[in-house]
Amino acid sequence: MDLTRFQQQLKGTSSKARPLPPVEKWEPDFCGDINLTIALDGRWFYEGSPIGRASLVQLFASVLKREDENYFLVTPVEKVGITVEDTPFLVTQWQKEKGERTDDDVFTFTTQTGDEIRLEHAEQLELRVPPKAIQDPQATPIPYVNVRRNLWARLHQNVYYQLLEHADEHANESVTSFSIRSSGKRFILGEVAR
Repeated sequence: MDLTRFQQQLKGTSSKARPLPPVEKWEPDFCGDINLTIALDGRWFYEGSPIGRASLVQLFASVLKREDENYFLVTPVEKVGITVEDTPFLVTQWQKEKGERTDDDVFTFTTQTGDEIRLEHAEQLELRVPPKAIQDPQATPIPYVNVRRNLWARLHQNVYYQLLEHADEHANESVTSFSIRSSGKRFILGEVAR
């Protein structure tokens, strides 16, 4: 698979002004795997070299599709497999917007590819143990945010620590939890056994 040819097939399919392409409706033939990796730190690599053009990464991110635990870049005519070390997205920025009432405040997360996620529904955030820490029995689950469809983002460590500074602390006999309120709902960022 030639990355340049793949890019040509995508010409005109995505821009900030237009909605994302309907990749969930595209069912092209599988053309094999390409040597494209999304690293744990959110950087994209092709043939072992980082992809330096942000616009190219954004274009490829717009046609990313996940089936079970496998990731693909798809066009209407081709589907190629790629490697994702954890999640394809990394939340690198956040902001809190004031609502009309205190409990209406909304947290918005931004990924390394420019995707914005408003935290509004309980199923948008879940705690997971990162893959490199799964074997560690002491590993602490961290927040992951649903970006779109079944594509997720991990919170960058700096973002996570900043959010913890704004978190409310709740304790019971067995656990202390840290949470934020967004869109009138409580979202747990982490828990510590007591």
